[in-house]
Amino acid sequence: MLTDDTLDLRSLRARDRILLTAHSLFYRDGIRATGIDRVIAESGVTKVTFYRQFPSKNDLILAFLALRHERWMAWFKEALLRHGSERRGVQALIPALAEWLGDEGFRGCAFINSVSELGGTLPDVVELTRRHKQDVCDVISALLPPGRQRARLAKALVLAMDGAIVQAQFRAEPKEVLKDLECLVTALTG
Repeated sequence: MLTDDTLDLRSLRARDRILLTAHSLFYRDGIRATGIDRVIAESGVTKVTFYRQFPSKNDLILAFLALRHERWMAWFKEALLRHGSERRGVQALIPALAEWLGDEGFRGCAFINSVSELGGTLPDVVELTRRHKQDVCDVISALLPPGRQRARLAKALVLAMDGAIVQAQFRAEPKEVLKDLECLVTALTG
């Protein structure tokens, strides 16, 4: 869904090969578990080329999160539209998330995972995560009817969504997580 499994990396510029390789490895295996040497080997570049593009692993991590944000937000908006957000409003959230949580490549939220791994050592990760979550909140807010509590309700829905994402990582069946989330969405939105 959000990966480039069918893309021939050899046809891309070195920076793009490195970034897409890191995107795949960081999301699938974790940032700390993925060394620079592995990114270099799998992207097919030399160390010199790597360090010309990304002077440090931290630079690569921030570029990964920027790319992940761009791709995930585009997917999220499209998925909401596919599931009738114009007609169903915030109820489109459940089937949209079902696509992602049910994907075999699902490994949770890259931003939550990154904060868990690096939040104390790389404050820029926390800031990028805040901005990402605010953008998610803005999209959800736009699905809600206007009113005084719209912003607060959108924040509560993002909180519930984040909880569902974390739960889906360790519960056996995402359908159960989605039922629980649907119950919360219905309770919050009436």
